[in-house]
Amino acid sequence: MTLSVVIITHNEEANLARTLEAIRPLLSDGRGEIIVVDSGSSDRTLQIARAFGARVFMEEWQGYAAQKNSAIQKAGGDWILSLDADESLDQDLVREIQNQLAEENDACARQPAIATAETNRSACAHEKTKTGPAGFWIRRRNYFLGRWIRHGGFWPDRKLRLFRRGSGRFEDRPVHEDIKLNGPAANLEGTLLHHSYPSLSDYLDHMNRYSSLGAEMAFKEGRRGFNPLNILLRPLATFIYNYFFRLG
Repeated sequence: MTLSVVIITHNEEANLARTLEAIRPLLSDGRGEIIVVDSGSSDRTLQIARAFGARVFMEEWQGYAAQKNSAIQKAGGDWILSLDADESLDQDLVREIQNQLAEENDACARQPAIATAETNRSACAHEKTKTGPAGFWIRRRNYFLGRWIRHGGFWPDRKLRLFRRGSGRFEDRPVHEDIKLNGPAANLEGTLLHHSYPSLSDYLDHMNRYSSLGAEMAFKEGRRGFNPLNILLRPLATFIYNYFFRLG
């Protein structure tokens, strides 16, 4: 089985090398690929991506889900690993993914040959879509200002990021985009490391951008009314839940 790692970028020179270095062992046999879809970086993002052998595509920004789906459509691997540019993998997760690919390769190698090796691989991959998981949930460890946020609902923060090609795509939402999977999913126990918000200004910029996108999504969904009670009660309810029930 082959793996495609897909990443969208925009001015990610501070993060991208760490991400690509972490996935290097997954592609060391030359049977995988890196797909980077960039939306107009003006820093060294593109140079870094190409230095790691990525296939780089320049596209105008269309939104998070559309951009990620565009990257998925360009992938040719049997499995797709979708990462953000500020995420990396711990060694346990790397080994788990390697083992998953190796087990399927071994199982396919034991099957009677059909024609060419490529035909055998494609046929086996198609058969696995009927019997094995279509994707995997991965635990994500979130870092804020360099510190691991362990409580308050931020751990284990499982994300569905590894899935069979043709089995998943991101839902078309302005924010909080998630993969819609066609088929069953299993859990991996390795960890995705999310190096978010290295500074307070990064956090504020991100929240400002997401609040605008969230307002746009609410408008499109018809939630246009202003309810002052929500402003008073929702933050309080969130605090009580995270602080007292999730040890935040």
